[in-house]
Amino acid sequence: MDKSKRLFLKKKNKKRSFRRPLSPIKPGDRIDPKNISLISRFISQQGKILSRRVTRLTLKQQRFITLAIKHARILALLPFLNHEKKLKRTKRTARTTGLRTINK
Repeated sequence: MDKSKRLFLKKKNKKRSFRRPLSPIKPGDRIDPKNISLISRFISQQGKILSRRVTRLTLKQQRFITLAIKHARILALLPFLNHEKKLKRTKRTARTTGLRTINK
């Protein structure tokens, strides 16, 4: 094998730099059931608690957020479920009665 071809066969062992994304909770933020502006960022449209993968929280922060959401639901600051469905209205079409005929 030529020397020029051997260069392509070698594997490159480069280390990728791993940088953890920053947490959405700032150090000054208090995780409290009354802090609805903070808690509402971690709830889906349907009222479900978002997972750690989605929210990028640490395990400890996720536990505190989950407890705060549950306490806020008990205190009636947050709904347990959000069943609001937005229905799209379509234009009504006139029904034609002449198409349906009964054969006797």
